[in-house]
Amino acid sequence: QLQLVESGGGLVQPGGSLRLSCTASNFTLDDYALAWFRQGPGNKREGLACVTSKDSRTHYKDSVKGRFTISRDDMKNTMSLQMESLKVEDTGVYYCAADYGMVGLCVLTQYTYDVWGQGTQVTVSA
Repeated sequence: QLQLVESGGGLVQPGGSLRLSCTASNFTLDDYALAWFRQGPGNKREGLACVTSKDSRTHYKDSVKGRFTISRDDMKNTMSLQMESLKVEDTGVYYCAADYGMVGLCVLTQYTYDVWGQGTQVTVSA
């Protein structure tokens, strides 16, 4: 069974930083486009950032551009989301996801992605 497991969530004050990690089990990430999604309280799940396979090009939702950085380490079979200058509205459950079908591109549409993690809670509050 293909699995993704997130870690690194928690409680942080506004303006603070957090780093989320996602580790793959039973498959390798090399040929997968990867992404991070978030579902805030009462909101639909939204795509935040994605990175292509092979050449690691990135794409971000406007609201996190310049604050969040997605990265991948195919040698370690992991992906990360570095989050800076966190805001209260960044609160939510964060999910990592992987898609085998996309080559040379990535998108922030959830229905594209085949494999999902279970989610990790991030709470930004004073």
